[in-house]
Amino acid sequence: MYNWIDALADLQTRGEPCVLVTIIEELGSTPRNAGSKMVISATQTFDTIGGGHLEYKAMQIGREMLASGRQDTHLERFSLGASLGQCCGGVTVLLFEPMGQVQAQIAVFGAGHVGRALVPLLASLPCRVRWIDAREDEFPEQIPHGVRKIVTEEPLDEVDDLPAGSYCIVMTHNHQLDLELTAAILKRNDFAYFGLIGSKTKRVKFEHRLRDRGFDSNVLQRMRCPMGIGEVKGKLPVEIAISIAGEIIATYNANFGQHTASAGSSIAKLLPASRRSQALNQN
Repeated sequence: MYNWIDALADLQTRGEPCVLVTIIEELGSTPRNAGSKMVISATQTFDTIGGGHLEYKAMQIGREMLASGRQDTHLERFSLGASLGQCCGGVTVLLFEPMGQVQAQIAVFGAGHVGRALVPLLASLPCRVRWIDAREDEFPEQIPHGVRKIVTEEPLDEVDDLPAGSYCIVMTHNHQLDLELTAAILKRNDFAYFGLIGSKTKRVKFEHRLRDRGFDSNVLQRMRCPMGIGEVKGKLPVEIAISIAGEIIATYNANFGQHTASAGSSIAKLLPASRRSQALNQN
């Protein structure tokens, strides 16, 4: 069986998010001692904190954290009695630590000059990138690590598969396809960021056509077009790419940590009674 430290290193090398679970306190009879750890990925577990219903509950909590993208540490106190169906009778406090969580899921529609300059920049960030185009020949021979190349004759179908809160970038070779992708993304309206490559003139034309389709002005205002940092005036593909990447970084940095709870204030409440006063006195 993989031990937890080898599993953690392997998962992080592959860029696969996981949750590290540690027993930080134990009182009375418990299956394993404080310091014991296990690693939970979306499909596997590595090492053990003692098995039984406690471990099952830990797996359930860990996978819920992975599914929701939760990035804050989490503490949980378990009484190993009738409620968990274990005969130990002691008390265990578990610390759940997300590892390798990405800050953004990004979809780039288009493998043209700007796309080829942009995607390597995005791949160097804590992101997962879907790179989508119908033209196989437009993709470079080497796809950056952490980027999933999707060659499809129906790029529109990929919009439905995007996770909520995605960062969407549309820069295809076809204005009509850009319009249809824009409509599909705005119809979902659950993105964290949506940028459309083009000028102010292109935006005016697209807004007119989208209003004819019934899109509300408030929804249209969520579209970034032109996209990128306005102070970057260059027109070279790499200059445009840096401008767009900068805007994306600014967007996710503005939101990062807003829902992170501070674990420190809750630790004392979760400790077994014999250690609670000691923890309070240390604060």
